[in-house]
Amino acid sequence: MENNLSDERLDDGTPPGAPENAEFRFQTVGEQLKAAREAQGLSLTEVASRTRVPMRHLDAIERSEFSALPGTTYTVGFARSYAKVMELDDVKLANDLREELAQGGYQGTTARMPAYEPADPARVPPRWLAWSAAALALAVLIAYFVWRSFALSSDAPSPEATKVIAEAEIGKQNAASSPASNTEAIDPKGEVVISATETVWLKIYDKDNKRLYEKEMQPGERYIVPADAQNPMIVTGRPQVLNVTIGGKPVPPLGSGDKSIADLEVSAAALLARKPVPPAETTSANVSETGGAASVR
Repeated sequence: MENNLSDERLDDGTPPGAPENAEFRFQTVGEQLKAAREAQGLSLTEVASRTRVPMRHLDAIERSEFSALPGTTYTVGFARSYAKVMELDDVKLANDLREELAQGGYQGTTARMPAYEPADPARVPPRWLAWSAAALALAVLIAYFVWRSFALSSDAPSPEATKVIAEAEIGKQNAASSPASNTEAIDPKGEVVISATETVWLKIYDKDNKRLYEKEMQPGERYIVPADAQNPMIVTGRPQVLNVTIGGKPVPPLGSGDKSIADLEVSAAALLARKPVPPAETTSANVSETGGAASVR
């Protein structure tokens, strides 16, 4: 029976320990919370520990000094936490507190809280300010992309410059592929010298298949083809690592790529009459895939 009466008093907003006078009513929410706390023998420090609400805020609620509290949202939230610890009807007390705040015209203070409360519509930035910020960000982004595009386009060479560079590169390639294109300036009776840039095996023989030279030539070594040799010819598996000069002047390479050559005449007259070998190609007559090349070896 006593428990039922106690529950009825709690539902009515009267905390335990209040006088059993039917006409007794608390004037403020803070008085109800304070009476409930004292009836349970709790200090403000203990309530602050349970609710995790600063003790100065709980004390301000009990004394109804709302000017020392933050906005309405926080004040009501603190009071509800206080009411739950006291096992009171927190919803009813929250509604009563809102009416009390409205009647007193309290707005609270923000001295100890963040600059504004997101939940408080009165402190949300105006819509025009948000749109202005978005437009400014978009303008900055567009300006960056325009500047980036201009910088990339200014770094790229003009079509005329590209054409000049391409022609220069072609000229360099032609010069590399034919270091002695002006064969008219070379003495056809000049001394033929074959030298190696890498280790390579080669064999040189005359028209009677007489061996003139055969060994694994080391880098820097060279061989002078005898001036009286009759139709001297060469066979090797790596012609691209051989340099040939006539009278000290270079002539086009004997071949390109790791393709063997055989029966290729290396006299001065024959070398000057040859056409430059295209890159990565050799003539079929010089590739050692014929039976004649095999017989020479």
